[in-house]
Amino acid sequence: MLTRAFDWFCRDRAGRVVIAQWPNGPLWLFGAASLIAVLASGSPVGFWADIASRIVLTWWAADELLRGINPWRRCLGAAVLIAIAVRLVLG
Repeated sequence: MLTRAFDWFCRDRAGRVVIAQWPNGPLWLFGAASLIAVLASGSPVGFWADIASRIVLTWWAADELLRGINPWRRCLGAAVLIAIAVRLVLG
């Protein structure tokens, strides 16, 4: 029973276990924007890079939630969206 639940939750349609994947375009953009935000901290470039990184991470999370390859990836997208919302609300 536990194996069946794991298979449903973590396997893709081809039967492979997919917990993590090589980063896709939005995650590469998030990483680049985050790096720029850290390196240019305190400047207008750093401010806008931070905003861009949050937008791109939101894009990635929404895409995972809507089109994730398995329920695990959809839950990961939902968790990131919740974390982003909490950070926005709490500052």
